[in-house]
Amino acid sequence: MPEISRFLGIVIYMYFNEHNPPHFHVKYNEHRAVMDIQTLNILAGHLPVKVRGLVGEWAELHEQELLEMWNSKDFHKIKPLV
Repeated sequence: MPEISRFLGIVIYMYFNEHNPPHFHVKYNEHRAVMDIQTLNILAGHLPVKVRGLVGEWAELHEQELLEMWNSKDFHKIKPLV
């Protein structure tokens, strides 16, 4: 489960060999969620509203990079939201 970004207590990661649709996982304190890369909908779990907004903002900025990573499985760190 490669960690691809960390900011403001939020950890973003992807698993190898995951099912579609393209998505990433989010951890924030006791909260866990799975977010669709293209729609930014939460597919599973729950995040506080503020955290969901921050993750959505970050994912919008890096959508293409996230999709490329999903397709290639060449995981690397992505700049955090600052």
